[in-house]
Amino acid sequence: MRIPSLTLLALSPLAAACTTTTAPAADEAPLRRAPQGECEAGSAQSHLGAKATAELGAALLAETGAKTLRWVPPRTAVTMDYRTDRLTVSYDDDMIVTRISCG
Repeated sequence: MRIPSLTLLALSPLAAACTTTTAPAADEAPLRRAPQGECEAGSAQSHLGAKATAELGAALLAETGAKTLRWVPPRTAVTMDYRTDRLTVSYDDDMIVTRISCG
């Protein structure tokens, strides 16, 4: 199978984009970034049974390290996409927190 030279010429910039960069020197440690905004809901479980308020939401964000807060009212469908930076708080008809989880 022969590929026309124009096709090869057109694809060459794409191939150049796939090249790798040089590796760090042996004495250089690779940069490691601390996770920013990753949710950790373990310690927040003590708030189960609390009243769902804006103040509680702010406290939960600070306590869990999450960037975003998603309130889930009763009988509400939510997306199942998992986001490491999101805290999800479910509450019942009486505005009592029933579930606190990341994602």
